[in-house]
Amino acid sequence: MAKKAEDSTPSIETVRALASQVSNWGRWGSDDQIGTLNHVTSQDVVRAAELIRTGKRFSLSIPFDENGPQRPGSGRPNPIHLMSVDGRDFMSGAGTPEQRDIRRRYLQNADDIVILPLQSATQWDGLAHVFFEQRLYNGYSADFITSSGAKRNSVAQAVDRIVGRGVLLDLPKALNVPALDPGYPIGADDLDATCRAQNVHVGPGDFVLVRTGALKRVRDRSDWGDYAGGPAPGLGLDSVPWLYQHNVAGVATDTWDIEARPSETPDVAQPVHILLLTFMGLYLGEIFDLEELAQHCARSGRYEFFFVAQPLNITGAIGSPINPLAIF
Repeated sequence: MAKKAEDSTPSIETVRALASQVSNWGRWGSDDQIGTLNHVTSQDVVRAAELIRTGKRFSLSIPFDENGPQRPGSGRPNPIHLMSVDGRDFMSGAGTPEQRDIRRRYLQNADDIVILPLQSATQWDGLAHVFFEQRLYNGYSADFITSSGAKRNSVAQAVDRIVGRGVLLDLPKALNVPALDPGYPIGADDLDATCRAQNVHVGPGDFVLVRTGALKRVRDRSDWGDYAGGPAPGLGLDSVPWLYQHNVAGVATDTWDIEARPSETPDVAQPVHILLLTFMGLYLGEIFDLEELAQHCARSGRYEFFFVAQPLNITGAIGSPINPLAIF
């Protein structure tokens, strides 16, 4: 699939014009820190729970380990898992095993530690992750991001919010390709065509999961390669008004960086991040494993499900590792 032709090269002025169209600053009050999660009502959650009919569950997380997607130059190391107490600690020491048990009053245990960049594997980008011209979502100054964490827009604001109706948009299946080409910018026409092909609608308060086939490509070659930081398909500038008009609560992809890489704007890095996080206040999920889910949706003909993916309650955190669940 070839990259879409452009009439002209987008620039910082394109970003500013789109920002004025999709900004949610002040929409839910001057103190708002959760952005588009305001679209999810209690009634939406109740209706989403009615989608659970079989109890079949899918984890959408990749493993958190040293074999993860990060590589030198990507800006983050992979998770490091260490044991602080293990079984061998109870096999060593003076005396017989029985004598050692008596000394410890028979208690034996294991314990461990994780050194974990919060955005190194399946994760949410919180609303403090990206700012533009020294402003965060809802107009807060970048000064609120300090060495001790985010004083506004922390991902911890959403610990009880990311639950509701999930919708999978499987673009490769709808567009009849194995996977979207690296660099391909997903636009409104692509999203609409996928909704029609899958006979599914996207509405207010939905969490939209966009499959590009990027993880399938990784598994087919048995190598992460340049998945982290390299050219990739993803959301394009043309998708931004679509997400705004549909009042979605969150969006996630199977890519390292939710947007098309390289950026469509040569003079602005990651313009879609700027528009969705800073101006729209939209939570962004990255590195979601959508392969098994996509197979089930294709077999069942159902592309909607109950979705839950709470961030960890880490004070001042910018992003959070998650284990998202799709439940049918």
